[in-house]
Amino acid sequence: MSESFFPRWREVRPGTDDVVAPDERLAWPQTSVMGVQHVIAMFGSTILAPILMGFDPNVAVLMSGVGTLIFFLLTGGRVPSYLGSSFAFIGVVIAATGYGGSGANANIGVALGGIIACGLVYTLVGFLVQAIGTRWIEHFMPPVVTGAIVAVIGLNLAGVPIKNMASNNFESWMQALTFVCVGMVAVVTRGMVQRLLILVGLIAASIIYAVLTNGMGLGKPVDLSGVANAAWVGMPNFAAPQFSAQAAFMIVPVVIILVVENLGHIKAVTAMTGKDLDRYMGRAFIGDGVATMVSGSVGGTGVTTYAENIGVMAATRIYSTAVFMVAGIIALLLGFSPKFGALIQAIPLPIMGGVSIVVFGLIAVAGAKIWVDNRVDFSQNKNLIVAAITLIIGTGDFTLKFGSFALGGIGTATFGAIILYQLLNLGDKR
Repeated sequence: MSESFFPRWREVRPGTDDVVAPDERLAWPQTSVMGVQHVIAMFGSTILAPILMGFDPNVAVLMSGVGTLIFFLLTGGRVPSYLGSSFAFIGVVIAATGYGGSGANANIGVALGGIIACGLVYTLVGFLVQAIGTRWIEHFMPPVVTGAIVAVIGLNLAGVPIKNMASNNFESWMQALTFVCVGMVAVVTRGMVQRLLILVGLIAASIIYAVLTNGMGLGKPVDLSGVANAAWVGMPNFAAPQFSAQAAFMIVPVVIILVVENLGHIKAVTAMTGKDLDRYMGRAFIGDGVATMVSGSVGGTGVTTYAENIGVMAATRIYSTAVFMVAGIIALLLGFSPKFGALIQAIPLPIMGGVSIVVFGLIAVAGAKIWVDNRVDFSQNKNLIVAAITLIIGTGDFTLKFGSFALGGIGTATFGAIILYQLLNLGDKR
């Protein structure tokens, strides 16, 4: 019998340490709760990126849901992944539009045109990979390189919660309280509660924060007035694209970073699940590219496979694609709810910072796991040098500029790792 286009998920009742594979699922109520956890995990970054570019956050949330469902459809439900706002676009969008940093971006249309062009090129790259396969990718991306890249995705983001999400000593302690709460849930609890360690830890830390601030006056209180005043249902502020060759020239090179991010994420999930997902690589690129074009056509940001959600998968050991189908539907519906957007934005920033520390750390560890699982030999100098340099330039956000286009952090580390490995490998053979 031929394989169906979409997986026929087999319902399982796993133990605490069991892995739920992409083609398996929990009972639908549990799957739905896991979907909520993935929506929460992506929300902080998905709304932060549009705010930094002057886009509407509710449109970004809506299109993250739509994009995830597009990705699910075009990969046949075989690749567990969530698509959210890509930070790779922030610098080039600001440069292309001259955005001042506050309020709505008056030149958003020009940026949207460039985002659509980038999505188109990304889709074409996907078709190329679909046609000629991924062997060339494996040649350029051996385990030592992919492990370093995945680790850098987490390490590069480490400064965001630590430097930008706590403005005083009390808030730093609240961040610490949050990751302790998540850690205690991970270790002390069992069953479904343990699987929901991120969500349960966040709720517990938020309650404690409210008691200390609203009840005892120790810090900035939780403000729910925005939630009370927001409508339950409302249309986001959609915007139309305008096409500019200059803006497109500045924004399209981001496709390189998107390809590398998606590649690294799929390699990480492959390592964690033991399922070979390389054959879906081309379809994953196409899905991400099409989702980016659709998002840009209505005022959303460019999207990418999300590291935060890979961190959640690493923690919960649940890789069921059914979870991401549910998460996409939830995000789509929530995009039309200003009240939900207000509720998420009411979560104290230090609490989101503490959760981010956990999630970004899990991503970094997932990269190290690739090295362990593939028995990377660090007694070989080429492996040692590639890993060492990649981790430092990625974590330190080493930036190279090519005219108006800046390649920094993850992008520089990624290309540095690929090129450096090939150079050292050539020298090693000689």
